[in-house]
Amino acid sequence: MNHNLCCNNNIFADVEVPFDGLHEECGVFGIAGKPTTAEGSDSFAAAMTYMGLFSLQHRGQEACGIAVNDKGVIACRKGQGLLTDVFDEKKIGKLIGASAIGHVRYSTTGDSSAENVQPVAVGHIKGNLAIAHNGNLVNAWTLRREIEMRGGIFHGTGDSEIIAYAIVEERIHSESIEEAVLGAMKRIQGAYSLLAMSPRKVIAARDPNGFRPLSIGTLDGNYIFASETCAIDAVGGTYLRDVEPGEIVVVEDGQLTSLDSGLRAKKSFCSFEFIYFSRPDSIIDGIGVDWARREMGKALARECGVPADIVVAVPDSGLSAARGYAEESGLPDTTGLIKNRYIGRTFIQPTQGAREREVRLKLNPLSANVRDKRVVLIDDSIVRGTTSARIVSALRDAGATEVHLMSSAPPFLHPCYFGTDVPDRDHLIAVDHTEAELAEILGADSVSFLSHESLSRILEGAGCPICKACFTGKYPIDLPEEPDRGIFQRPIILY
Repeated sequence: MNHNLCCNNNIFADVEVPFDGLHEECGVFGIAGKPTTAEGSDSFAAAMTYMGLFSLQHRGQEACGIAVNDKGVIACRKGQGLLTDVFDEKKIGKLIGASAIGHVRYSTTGDSSAENVQPVAVGHIKGNLAIAHNGNLVNAWTLRREIEMRGGIFHGTGDSEIIAYAIVEERIHSESIEEAVLGAMKRIQGAYSLLAMSPRKVIAARDPNGFRPLSIGTLDGNYIFASETCAIDAVGGTYLRDVEPGEIVVVEDGQLTSLDSGLRAKKSFCSFEFIYFSRPDSIIDGIGVDWARREMGKALARECGVPADIVVAVPDSGLSAARGYAEESGLPDTTGLIKNRYIGRTFIQPTQGAREREVRLKLNPLSANVRDKRVVLIDDSIVRGTTSARIVSALRDAGATEVHLMSSAPPFLHPCYFGTDVPDRDHLIAVDHTEAELAEILGADSVSFLSHESLSRILEGAGCPICKACFTGKYPIDLPEEPDRGIFQRPIILY
């Protein structure tokens, strides 16, 4: 699967670059404030949403947006780029309203275009609606086709519009927005953590499998929702609990109520929230992300330990696992790679030669620490392998005598259809190669992976059943014969 990505200044637009590494999920944040009929409403909700989204920027850097509700009138500002590209203090100050929802985006369904930026805000016969969601529908194409056959018109190619359409169709015949959300949940299939805002309510909902995280907190008497607890911490809120799989949470006039959708499924939380996506200071379903990653590193040391001098992490997502490996093995946890904090995760170079230099720009070896050392290199995952090969080569150039590459994730063998951008099998390097063959291809002395049995023991042993479909091929829900990968046709607009 290829991606047409560009860096933020767009000078490399339309450059085709092979898939190389995992990409972030989307992130959502919302605050349900008490509406007021008096003058003097301010931008507090928008400012808190901005701060919350800033803490979730790691989950998506392609686009962002915030929708606010001012006494029943919903307004939305959104655009492509980082939060600092789209918003400033003056723009936030114009987003007046007691409640707000926001979104940061990395595209899995739908291309990277302005039409697909969230939140999606629509007007309909019974009022206004804004939605933002994290996840991926497996029946998006089928639902879109059905809606189009009834005359529905779509502006973008993402599944967020489909969810909005489904809710609006249900709302026409429903007594309340929460009833409409329930009706839509019975129609959509796949992964979604959803925030919806109507003129009077803010609603949070999570798919029956609980693929994606969604937390509840409080802030100054208001309820807040976030993809990760780190965002609740960032705004000075207090974490209460997670939205349960299949639960619908409604906030109206400052009061929170919970509805059981009645939709039943085995919980299948995405294991990559723990391995890679979430910040280490977040707590997901009661489990600390940093703790989980350190346990993965300890398991790697027990399963795959080799004679070595130092442990080096690929920053940032490999840091906790490397610390765990060092604790278990007794080897020193050493800073061996310095990350350039000013290069985004989607940084792209236009030519092969420039891409080979990218690792030097983004991750530069600390020669004094790795020279004449046998290095255990801990990364969160190995997908296509090109970045791993460059890092191994850079460490060797810096003087490392041996480089043993270890992944705190099991080998990828199957694509994901639930929002993690794992490509088709022909782009997964582990599918057709043994660990010994991978070591030769990547230039390492050895390559090792955490077993999916150990991953299950760590996370499920802590009380969080996980989805391991990308490792085992056993998907937790039935997939359509041709699962949607986000391919919708739309008119070509030239600017």
